[in-house]
Amino acid sequence: MNSNRFLVSAKKFRLKDCNPDFTGRLTKRDAEKQLSTDVAKIRKLQNRLFSRGTHAVLIILQGMDASGKDSAVKHVLWEVNPAGFDVNSFKSPTSEELDHDFLWRHVKALPRRGKIGVFNRSHYEEVVVVRVHPEFLEKQKIPSGLRKRNIWKRRFEQISNFEKFLTENGIIVLKFFLHVSKEEQRKRFLERRHRPSKRWKFSLSDIKERRFWPKYMRAYESAISNTSTPWAPWYVIPADRKWFTRAVIADVIVKRLKALDLDYPSISREQRQEWEQAKKMLKVKK
Repeated sequence: MNSNRFLVSAKKFRLKDCNPDFTGRLTKRDAEKQLSTDVAKIRKLQNRLFSRGTHAVLIILQGMDASGKDSAVKHVLWEVNPAGFDVNSFKSPTSEELDHDFLWRHVKALPRRGKIGVFNRSHYEEVVVVRVHPEFLEKQKIPSGLRKRNIWKRRFEQISNFEKFLTENGIIVLKFFLHVSKEEQRKRFLERRHRPSKRWKFSLSDIKERRFWPKYMRAYESAISNTSTPWAPWYVIPADRKWFTRAVIADVIVKRLKALDLDYPSISREQRQEWEQAKKMLKVKK
C-alpha cells in the first residue's frame, strides 16, 4: 500500500481536495487481510521496541466525532503487549490543568521509552476546538495581551517545536487525521441511537456540534497545514470506510517501526555466565 499518498506536505492544504470515501483499488477483503498481517507485524516490532527501551512511539488520532478513532485503536493495536502500550483520551481540561500551560497535561502523558502511546484527541484540540469555541480560551487564564497577539500562529509554532523536541529525544510522532464526511457522521450517529451496543456513545452535544462543521474544517485545515513538518508529518486518512482507515494506519505504523531497525539487545558476558549458572541450577532435582 502506498500510504505516503496521504501525507500532507503542501502549506495550502485543503480538506475539500481529499475524498473521505476513497479506497483506491483496495477491496474490503484485501484490506482486512493486510490489516491482519500488519497487526501481527506490529506485535513483533513492538516487542523489539520494548526490549530495547531506547525509543517510544506517540500516535496522535484526531477527527470529528464518530470518525472511528476508538475503533482504530481497537483493531490496529489489539495484539500489542499491554505492558508496552498506553492510551490517553483528553476531555475538557480540569481546573488544575487550566492553571498550567496548554501542553502540560499532554507532556505528563507521553509514553516512556520502549512504549507505544496513543493520544485519542490531543494538544491539537487547543488549536481546533478552542478556535471554534473561543469562549474556552477565556478559561485558560492567559494574560489578555497574549490572547490577542497572533495566538494561533504562536501555538502552531509551539506545537511544532514541541514535536521536534520529542523526535530529537527518540519519540516517533505519528499523526493521523481521520477524515469523515458529514453525511457518514450522520449515519453513524443514527446507528448509535438504534444499536444497544453503541447507544451509550450517543450524546446530544455531539449532534449540536455539527452546526459548526465548516468552522471545524477550516480549523483543521489551518492546524494541519501549519504543523505538518518533516519530523512530524500529518496523514489525512479517508474515514468513511473504517476497514480502509485501519489498513492505512497499520501500514504507516509498520513502516515507521521497521525504519527504526531495532533488534533485541545482545547479551553481555556477565549475563551469559549467569545464564549458564542458572541452567545448571535448574537441572538439579530436589
